[in-house]
Amino acid sequence: MGGFDIVVVSLVVLVILVLFAGIKTVPQGYRYTIERFGRYTRTLEPGLNLILPFIDRVGAKMNVMEQVLNVPTQEVITRDNASVSVDAVTFFQVLNAAQATYQVSNLQNAILNLTMTNIRSVMGSMDLDELLSNRDTINDKLLRVVDEAVGPWGIKVTRVELKDIQPPRDLVDAMARQMKAEREKRAQVLEAEGSRNAQILRAEGAKQAAILQAEGQREAAYRNAEARERLAEAEAKATTMVSAAIAAGDVQAINYFVAQKYTEALTAIGSASNSKIVLMPMEASSIIGSLAGIGAIAREVFGNDGDGNPQPPRPRPQTGPVRTTPAINPLAPTRGG
Repeated sequence: MGGFDIVVVSLVVLVILVLFAGIKTVPQGYRYTIERFGRYTRTLEPGLNLILPFIDRVGAKMNVMEQVLNVPTQEVITRDNASVSVDAVTFFQVLNAAQATYQVSNLQNAILNLTMTNIRSVMGSMDLDELLSNRDTINDKLLRVVDEAVGPWGIKVTRVELKDIQPPRDLVDAMARQMKAEREKRAQVLEAEGSRNAQILRAEGAKQAAILQAEGQREAAYRNAEARERLAEAEAKATTMVSAAIAAGDVQAINYFVAQKYTEALTAIGSASNSKIVLMPMEASSIIGSLAGIGAIAREVFGNDGDGNPQPPRPRPQTGPVRTTPAINPLAPTRGG
């Protein structure tokens, strides 16, 4: 091989090296910054890119995908002087590779420290109860503050989340006792309200029952009064009819009226609960005679013998002294006895 061949081969190798030095392939999700003599000139996008070899060089390979940064546990003192342990997580994304490369040194460490200081600032301005019950509010405040702070670096903070908030053990026990007392208080209040409502309902039920009972008694009294009125009217009508018969000279009407009252009196005496033996001050035959007299009076009043056949009027008894048979008292002692 002569000297010319060596020169040709050297030139070919040099061209190949120049081509490899001027061709840059950028993977998806990354951005490359290009520096010319140490000064930033442009940013390479994903794909095949050409640069001037030996003049331009890659300054930084920046990951523009969303990244997560764990915030270590730190102690935070709340506004009411309660000490709590807090850890969090931050999600961020590089929007401008040049700013993220040349505006801040050690990007992740800067975001981490900025997040930790803002956690202490935001949570230190809140009470413990508010801190434990408003985690979403704290996350929104942290996101707004941190995102505004890293804006000049070409960074977008997409999310800041508190992973855990741990109060001291004695404080947790006190909160548990407080919660138990609140629940017992609520249970007692609910029980008292239930008892009061039950008493109110029972009182209303008793009131309605009393009203219905009074209305029933009023209706019964009205019915009884109406019945007594009808009975009185019937008695008055019967008395009027008897009085009219007496005024017309019908002696049988008087006998009928007296016999009826006489029989009712005997019935009342016999049905009395405090009498076991009844001493009759008259003969038993007189009672039978009275009943027969009532039957005769009824036949005369209705004018038939019970079969629908009219009966001839009976002759009136002649007036004059009537011989009576002395009554025999069954309880009087007999002679010779």
